[in-house]
Amino acid sequence: MVVLNRMNVPYFDLKAQYAELRSEVCAAIDRVCQNASFILGEEVNRFEESFATYCETKHCVALNSGTSALHLALLSAGVGPGDEVITTANTFVATAEAICYTGAAPVFTDIEPATGNLDPALIERAITHRTKAIIPVHLYGRPAALDGILDIAKRNRLAVIEDACQAHGARYCGGRVGGFGYAAAFSFYPGKNLGAYGEGGALTTNDDAVAQFAREMRSHGESKRYYHDRIGYNYRMDGFQGAVLNVKIKYLDRWTAKRQEFARLYRERLSGSNIRIPDDRSECESVYHLFTPWVQNRNAVREELARRGVQTAVHYPVPVHLQKAYSYLGYKSGSLTHTEKACAEVISMPLFPEMNREQVLYAAEMLAAVVDSGLSGTAP
Repeated sequence: MVVLNRMNVPYFDLKAQYAELRSEVCAAIDRVCQNASFILGEEVNRFEESFATYCETKHCVALNSGTSALHLALLSAGVGPGDEVITTANTFVATAEAICYTGAAPVFTDIEPATGNLDPALIERAITHRTKAIIPVHLYGRPAALDGILDIAKRNRLAVIEDACQAHGARYCGGRVGGFGYAAAFSFYPGKNLGAYGEGGALTTNDDAVAQFAREMRSHGESKRYYHDRIGYNYRMDGFQGAVLNVKIKYLDRWTAKRQEFARLYRERLSGSNIRIPDDRSECESVYHLFTPWVQNRNAVREELARRGVQTAVHYPVPVHLQKAYSYLGYKSGSLTHTEKACAEVISMPLFPEMNREQVLYAAEMLAAVVDSGLSGTAP
């Protein structure tokens, strides 16, 4: 049966954003070419200053990915072979990868069902004499419960490294995420709220020594040209990415406001339906990298939404502790009940600044209709 007033709603549309910024982006890229400043350079330096100011931190070190930022933050904190780092399995796998790069082991604790983020009440029981750090993930742009996590870390002399890869500009108790802990990692993967035109990332910190360590390690461990004090990495940001990010950061607050407006529309329309939506707590200001309700029979719901013109995605269908690569850690199905339920039911709805109000309302209406109809597949 044909759905009346059918509308096509893409999950995401980077081409629409580029169309708006094309002239500025092309001019910025041309500057890099004219200056032949392809690795780091003036555009990257300028972005580091802008992003540090934006995050309300003393330092920003531009890198080639958010994964690299996590890795260098952990190394700077002294994390290495035999150590443990507590984090969440309800995240992209890079959070755990960065821990493993150091030779340490990730220790996963369960999430708060209301938010999908790391549950502070479960952290302390996971601490051992090998624990060196905690990585809270500000999942989908929603800040983790930092007060509780920071308090536990302080009492146990642990470093807190924020995985803020999805949370550019999010606030916790009024302050921007990225400056609460020892250091933080951001990603500028193209689909992020602030995305490059390729890979990119940054480490933010208020600690001079951490920033200096990251600057040396991103460039083969050199303290100055051809003097290598440490065995480092090639984690440098390309000049093109710095140029693109300098253009886009000017629009970030406007784009965030749009995401928040559209999230409110989703919430208003879905409030009376049989759909679970993560909480927005008063101390947190989410930047809604994703809008992620939980639904049962997810595959059937997605198929029916696609039939009605609404594209969706899933972040993330298999929690990290149940991934084959991490089977050596010994976690089994049922180890992290709330995490596993979230990964089985989460669905990512269309949400990007170039959408219009009608598309959001249509997507919300279709989701409510499909779920509340019991997946009958008929038009509302």
